[in-house]
Amino acid sequence: MGAVRDDGESDAMTTQTEAAAGGAAETRAFGAEVGKLLHIVANALYSEREVFLRELVSNAADACDKLRYLALTRPELAEGDAAYRIRLSVDRDARTLAVADNGVGMDAAALHENLGTIARSGTGAFLDNLSGDERRDVGLIGRFGVGFYSAFMAASEVEVTTRPAGGEEAWTWRSDGLGSYTVGRGERAGRGTTVLLRLRDDATEFLEEARLRQIVRTYSDHIPFPILLDSAAGGAGEGEPLNEASALWTRDKADIAPEQYTEFYRHAARGFDEPWATLHWRAEGRYEYHALLFVPSERPFDLFHPDRKDRVRLYVRRVFVTDDCEGLVPEYLRFLKGAIDCEDLPLNVSREMLQKNPMLAAIGGAVTRRALAELAARADREPEEYARFWENFGAVLKEGLYGPPHEHRDALLGLARFRSTAREGLASLKQYVADMKEGQERIFYISGESEEAVRASPHLEGFAARGVEVLLLTDPVDDFWIASMFEGYEGKRFSSVTQGAAELDGIAPADGAGDGGEDGDKEAAGGAGAAADAAPLIASIKLALGGAVKDVRESARLTDSACCLVAGEGDIDMNLERVLRQHRQVEAAAARVLEINPRHPLIAGLARRVRDGRTGPEIEDAAFLLLDQARIVDGEPVADPRAFARRMSRTMEIALAV
Repeated sequence: MGAVRDDGESDAMTTQTEAAAGGAAETRAFGAEVGKLLHIVANALYSEREVFLRELVSNAADACDKLRYLALTRPELAEGDAAYRIRLSVDRDARTLAVADNGVGMDAAALHENLGTIARSGTGAFLDNLSGDERRDVGLIGRFGVGFYSAFMAASEVEVTTRPAGGEEAWTWRSDGLGSYTVGRGERAGRGTTVLLRLRDDATEFLEEARLRQIVRTYSDHIPFPILLDSAAGGAGEGEPLNEASALWTRDKADIAPEQYTEFYRHAARGFDEPWATLHWRAEGRYEYHALLFVPSERPFDLFHPDRKDRVRLYVRRVFVTDDCEGLVPEYLRFLKGAIDCEDLPLNVSREMLQKNPMLAAIGGAVTRRALAELAARADREPEEYARFWENFGAVLKEGLYGPPHEHRDALLGLARFRSTAREGLASLKQYVADMKEGQERIFYISGESEEAVRASPHLEGFAARGVEVLLLTDPVDDFWIASMFEGYEGKRFSSVTQGAAELDGIAPADGAGDGGEDGDKEAAGGAGAAADAAPLIASIKLALGGAVKDVRESARLTDSACCLVAGEGDIDMNLERVLRQHRQVEAAAARVLEINPRHPLIAGLARRVRDGRTGPEIEDAAFLLLDQARIVDGEPVADPRAFARRMSRTMEIALAV
């Protein structure tokens, strides 16, 4: 039988590990970036260094959890020692503190993988986010998965001796955190892991029983395994556990202090922030389960990382099963942390069977409804606090509007918040519809890469002139979910201001825009009354541009700019096409409609030249320059930079010669 690794799988030793099997310890160097990180952890993050003990105890609890689950189907792994526990051992003379468990353990390959590589997906981001602010920096330990290495805040050397469950050999990892580590054969009587810290001269407080008891009660009281303390110079010995050692989610809410919720959240999320919301309930009826879930107050650095795993832990009658249960909570709620403990699920259920279990699907649906209801209540009760949540996790929630199933779409639309052209802060769709202008039948929006870019778009000019609010969509998912909203919201369909006709004719102009009569309406619409004057110019531009554009027409959406490009009615929205091209889902850009503003001095001057019969190369150059100008304003490259430069030079020469 292969040795069980810390990730619960069997694995053969690597070739490099085999090279060390003769007894000599193998030495490997940390990468340069890792060495820098360890130096920062050991020397700069001192404001709350007691948290290293929380991290080591949490790791020990995870190891016990994993073995308890594996032993359900392989009882021989825990044979002879089924009472899982975590032990703190103090040797004041040697100035050492040890944290030991009888959990799943590791083999040599797992030691290299887990302790030789720090924050595999986040080390660079960790370093980029260090600010010099001690409290913020120490909080990054949990966010970036380097909890074990916080031991170097208190220790000058760390030694890890481990023996995998089902394995006969023990291994020792040792490092002073200065640039390298060694792995060699070790000695351990039974399975599990012992982390031995040789404490720094200024860290002897962690040898005191009272201090250790206080830290455990503060950070690890919720750990469901007993945490025992013994001392080479006397002490608690085999006395009662330092922690309560019961699953927090099974306790009555009235018996749980806010600090206990916070520390359980930090254990589950491996973070240092405060929970933004806490959801704790017990469900009875067809299915019975306990749920204790948290919404973070800060966005995890890996929220959009493709390898990110859910952090909601599934238990069956207090036995940990998995923290990677697809379907337990939907992807758009992946920011939730905590635990769900089922009473009726069979303990020997496999992780493959979990994906198809109807009980889990029913529980997942109930959890989703409960979470969305809590968010809706907070949005109504504390709109400013909800705005902070939305800035962190709104882009994730909107994923639920796009992907199936759509059973919670109405709830998600109610939770959605948007920046817009007409107000400070965030607006809900309910607020938008309530404030729609007389005659307005659609919810208008514009999408782009950033708020600054969309606010500067010329497509907004006619809408601003009529006081029509436009939603500003800047998250990558926006173009996808809104394109699937065929039914709209409360009977109002969504309409992009960069697509099709502007649909402004039936909307009254804003106060102060025009006289209020027919001429005022035309002025607010951007020159709709000048069609006859612009017709010859439009014909000339069409002739010059040919297939480079789908059409040329007067614009009802422009008031200050000379021209813009829009997608034709029924064509794909311009920004969505841009996103698809970036991901190579669309090969080439579609031809667009060029809209011109007859009231703009440039367009009016060109129209006069055409009426006077001057329709030669100058008008052709002007037509292509207008097209390239519209492309540049939309953030697109010109089709032919050299031709653009030649036309610009000729036009400037003619202007200077006058």
